[in-house]
Amino acid sequence: MADRSLEGMALPLEVRARLAELELELSEGDITQKGYEKKRSKLIGAYLPQPPTANGAAVVRCRLQHSEGAPRRMLQAGNIGVCDIRDAAVRERAASTAGNRPLFYFRFGVDQALPPERRAPVTPSSASRYHRRRSSGSRDERYRSDVHTEAVQAALAKHKERKMAVPMPSKRRSLVVQTSMDAYTPPDTSSGSEDEGSVQGDSQGTPTSSQGSINMEHWISQAIHGSTTSTTSSSSTQSGGSGAAHRLADVMAQTHIENHSAPPDVTTYTSEHSIQVERPQGSTTSRTAPKYGNAELMETGDGVPVSSRVSAKIQQLVNTLKRPKRPPLREFFVDDFEELLEVQQPDPNQPKPEGAQMLAMRGEQLGVVTNWPPSLEAALQRWGTISPKAPCLTTMDTNGKPLYILTYGKLWTRSMKVAYNILHKLGTKQEPMVRPGDRVALVFPNNDPAASMVAFYGCLLAEVVPVPIEVPLTRKDAGSQQIGFLLGSCGVTVALTSDACHKGLPKSPTGEIPQFKGWPKLLWFVTESKHLSKPPRDWFPHIKDANNDTAYIEYKTCKDGSVLGVTVTRIALLTHCQALTQACGYTEAETIVNVLDFKKDVGLWHGILTSVMNMMHVISIPYSLMKVNPLSWIQKVCQYKAKVACVKSRDMHWALVAHRDQRDINLSSLRMLIVADGANPWSISSCDAFLNVFQSKGLRQEVICPCASSPEALTVAIRRPTDDSNQPPGRGVLSMHGLTYGVIRVDSEEKLSVLTVQDVGLVMPGAIMCSVKPDGVPQLCRTDEVGELCMCAVATGMSYYGLSGMTKNTFEVFPVTSSGAPVSEYPFVRTGLLGFVGPGGLVFVVGKMDGLMVVSGRRHNADDIVATALAVEPMKFVYRGRIAVFSVTVLHDERIVIVAEQRPDSTEEDSFQWMSRVLQAIDSIHQVGVYCLALVPANTLPKTPLGGIHLSETKQLFLEGSLHPCNVLMCPHTCVTNLPKPRQKQPEIGPASVMVGNLVSGKRIAQASGRDLGQIEDNDQARKFLFLSEVLQWRAQTTPDHVLYTLLNCRGTIANSLTCVQLHKRAEKIAVMLMERGHLQDGDHVALVYPPGIDLIAAFYGCLYAGCVPITVRPPHPQNIATTLPTVKMIVEVSRSACLMTTQLICKLLRSREAAAAVDVRAWPPILDTDDLPKKRPAQIYKPSNPDTLAYLDFSVSTTGMLAGVKMSHAATSAFCRSIKLQCELYPSREVAICLDPYCGLGFVLWCLCSVYSGHQSILIPPAELETNPALWLLAVSQYKVRDTFCSYSVMELCTKGLGSQTESLKARGLDLSRVRTCVVVAEERPRIALTQSFSKLFKDLGLHPRAVSTSFGCRVNLAICLQSPFSRKRISS
Repeated sequence: MADRSLEGMALPLEVRARLAELELELSEGDITQKGYEKKRSKLIGAYLPQPPTANGAAVVRCRLQHSEGAPRRMLQAGNIGVCDIRDAAVRERAASTAGNRPLFYFRFGVDQALPPERRAPVTPSSASRYHRRRSSGSRDERYRSDVHTEAVQAALAKHKERKMAVPMPSKRRSLVVQTSMDAYTPPDTSSGSEDEGSVQGDSQGTPTSSQGSINMEHWISQAIHGSTTSTTSSSSTQSGGSGAAHRLADVMAQTHIENHSAPPDVTTYTSEHSIQVERPQGSTTSRTAPKYGNAELMETGDGVPVSSRVSAKIQQLVNTLKRPKRPPLREFFVDDFEELLEVQQPDPNQPKPEGAQMLAMRGEQLGVVTNWPPSLEAALQRWGTISPKAPCLTTMDTNGKPLYILTYGKLWTRSMKVAYNILHKLGTKQEPMVRPGDRVALVFPNNDPAASMVAFYGCLLAEVVPVPIEVPLTRKDAGSQQIGFLLGSCGVTVALTSDACHKGLPKSPTGEIPQFKGWPKLLWFVTESKHLSKPPRDWFPHIKDANNDTAYIEYKTCKDGSVLGVTVTRIALLTHCQALTQACGYTEAETIVNVLDFKKDVGLWHGILTSVMNMMHVISIPYSLMKVNPLSWIQKVCQYKAKVACVKSRDMHWALVAHRDQRDINLSSLRMLIVADGANPWSISSCDAFLNVFQSKGLRQEVICPCASSPEALTVAIRRPTDDSNQPPGRGVLSMHGLTYGVIRVDSEEKLSVLTVQDVGLVMPGAIMCSVKPDGVPQLCRTDEVGELCMCAVATGMSYYGLSGMTKNTFEVFPVTSSGAPVSEYPFVRTGLLGFVGPGGLVFVVGKMDGLMVVSGRRHNADDIVATALAVEPMKFVYRGRIAVFSVTVLHDERIVIVAEQRPDSTEEDSFQWMSRVLQAIDSIHQVGVYCLALVPANTLPKTPLGGIHLSETKQLFLEGSLHPCNVLMCPHTCVTNLPKPRQKQPEIGPASVMVGNLVSGKRIAQASGRDLGQIEDNDQARKFLFLSEVLQWRAQTTPDHVLYTLLNCRGTIANSLTCVQLHKRAEKIAVMLMERGHLQDGDHVALVYPPGIDLIAAFYGCLYAGCVPITVRPPHPQNIATTLPTVKMIVEVSRSACLMTTQLICKLLRSREAAAAVDVRAWPPILDTDDLPKKRPAQIYKPSNPDTLAYLDFSVSTTGMLAGVKMSHAATSAFCRSIKLQCELYPSREVAICLDPYCGLGFVLWCLCSVYSGHQSILIPPAELETNPALWLLAVSQYKVRDTFCSYSVMELCTKGLGSQTESLKARGLDLSRVRTCVVVAEERPRIALTQSFSKLFKDLGLHPRAVSTSFGCRVNLAICLQSPFSRKRISS
């Protein structure tokens, strides 16, 4: 080994080639490390000058420290040394595979802004908990991640035996760092972790923080261009820093050189540069730069000159490295789909955080009690031997009677028995199935906590890691496959269960338990004492102090349905129990009632673990008893005079529902009512209601103690029980609008769009808490900003089992200040909770990361949406409150989907009314649209083991189209606002484009198009005119006596009719009245408030003749003015109408006393009565100068109660009429019956416009007339022998209900519907399939063909997306 740079020496080419060959042989395992070093020293020994030293030694070797707690030795930039990292890497891989134990411990400098008393206390017993291996975080997360690496490695493991055509470049780490930081170092966006082979350098070689803001794509492009440059000596010398990526790993893998230059050409390699070590932006942590793109390939011998003496293997390697890396597919085919989408612009008025940067909040110091046991097993041994008859756990049957009492003596002896049998009775003595450290599954039903508790402590005594899971009831349980994947990844081969559970498991015909889908093959082991062997007298479990070994694994279901295993160490388990004991004030022999799941979360921590540490008595209430008697837990609190109860807000809610003023209830013994789901902000309503009802029963306000928890951080915060009843709990009323932007704004309770939150107490003892931004760098939030809560404590989870990449992102987070300085030298754990730290150190939680939905840049929480939906008459409609909210991605943005189970007795009309109110409530409170609201029958959604809705399975069924809803209401127009631009027609497609297009098929949205109006040749004379007003004038001249409209009254007789010339003359008179009496100008808006009839049509064309813009408005109902007149007033005001035209009767109604009580009648615009028209003709009929000018405004009220107006131009109006004419084959000799409201959408177009454009006769039937004569519409269709008719769902429903028993009499009156070719329902809200089927079936006997009935679909901006053609029936029937 040499003590100086090798790059500055002129080594012969054959020596350098031999060095590269030696490196390759070492990487492939052909020679040993010792042999490599010997041969290498022999090769370069003659070329190394030996400087004089005191002892003649020229080598300064700096070995890395491998002890777990020892800090890494610092290397100054001026030192010359060699670090043997190859052995360290080998040992690191061995250590990581042995048990994921950390190899090195790097001590970070503590932020001076954090005072010493606020830093996390670390005792010697828990210090090693923080000695975690931290991989390089300085990387581009868009192209590389540990999570992705794990998936790739798993896939490659299947093909590791496959031979490659060319040798793969060996992955070698080099201690040489890049010289040109601006050109080749990407910005560091990670949380300040180090590489295993990095060396801490002097601060003089540290780049400034501005280098962290280098554009990532710019860096990648420069690195790629640098990899393709020439590797000859001349080009390397001339390029300067452009060849910095080329370096020889064989020379540099074990040598740290003081001076080096960018181009590592081995022929002429000289440098004047000093060492530079990359640091994250604003951080004091040093590390070597990671390698990106082709960097791994660049370091494996590129630059070796081609020589005849170089072996074929080396030559092949050099050629491989020179070959440019194949670009990924996304670079091959750049899809412009994202460019087609409309970019959402941020709201300039959105609230922004204004407070100061928050400080990390430290909990109280964890006290040291002299009699605290050194481990939980020692506590069990103590109580099992000192107080063997003390009750530990009492289980209840479904009748609420004690089923079994487990004492501490029985728990101790049975746990020892289980431990002995696990270790010695499974397998053989030479090959036992379970060894200490192995993982075993605990499969126990929710009504048998005693057997589960014995098995859990048996595993702890045997030093086996228990993995409690739910009982698989069937082979197709929701989420069962993901549970099996967790068991497989944990290497579980044995499952402990009870005798009753084992008998209840599904069996094959041979009596064997089948292998569940996705599960590994398991040996089912029953833990009842009668099935176990008694341990020998000389056998005793080895009980030692708590250490960093894994105690148990708690499963967690993620948002996407995947199941992860959170590992909890023994020291974290003990420390958590100590912290809970101190926070809750637990004492010996207290009684606690537990309603929660004892296998995980709060139920496990309080009811199984902390209770044993303090010798408490637990009364376990099974879920089956709660379903029968929701008051059972309250009764047990009174019966046992329990001091503590662990419940959820749902248990409090159902207890309120079942409460019937029972007199024997006394809750004065309770000193602490732990609300496990206090992290749900809507739990405050259950807490307040429960307190109001049971305060008279002895319940005190200070007893209710919400807590926040997560599988990763265990207990995050809990409200302490106090004796001061005058101290109210903390709560705040926050603006929902501000929370969607992550900003805290206090609001008043009178508003609807507010969220009232309660505190979940203080930070846990011995912990530090802070709030960081949910996305990107974990930077501290401001005091008025919502972020993800992070905890630094011993009592937290350690990792996700077997997932080092996800572990680093969750369990090894280093929050930084705004300047980039780390908050602490110790890592924090993400809790998955969104919240903030309020005044007095109180913690407030407003949601969860798993329930977060980011819609158009605004955050919405699923729990908030659920609470709003359930607030709309939940007991009358939603079955047992079972509702699920999730988001799906549509057009690169999240859209909200709501799925609920409806009560069995709900009708379709009830369902739609409820859905409409839900949409209105969510729109008004959260200001967000709902993409889809689906209702399914009761008890059809996938369930969790405790009866809740399995969210990820429900979402998967929705995406697969397997949800099978009975009612659906989709509103994409309210939430999808970034529709893509119209697709451009591409030129000729070549073979390459076809190939690449096939690779990315399915990327674009499917589209359908009708016939092109411009390419259809017909004899339509109306096409010559651009405006409807011109068409009417043309028809009045060519066919003056042709009848366009016929209006029928309730008796079926003609009330009025209009020919072409009559309509033209009447429109002229109205135009004169607008100009003379109304004094209106071109472009003024006029509101037309008419009942369905001829007057509305004439007024519309009169506005066109005068150049005004008409707006049709439904008149107020005479019997309901108070509710209908405000809508009229709102449309008139929003449309900015300069005038209001109506009939004399409605004019009196608008100025009546009843109207004055509803609206301000003095604010009406001028009202013109068209019953008395002038006799004059206009001097000139207005003709628009541009077809794109406004023709009319289409105002409608949406399902959510929102008023919206659509602008229709003259060109769009004519094109729309033409498309309807062609689709429905409308011409002057045709007659069409129309029975629908003519105020908006397709109904208005059919009533007022189509007859003028197409020339056919429209038989107008006002829908209100059917209330007195339900058969009016069908009789008119039969009498006039109409082939095409249009109606609404309300008309169809009136006919179905009113004529259901009159079909025979109608048939006797000659009603014949056999001539009807198309009966189109204009759907304004939703498709009502059941109604159309009933209508078709009912009138089938009257000649109505079932295929004739169809539904037209449209939206606000496209009134008739789909309209059945007259040929549809012929094609279907044929």
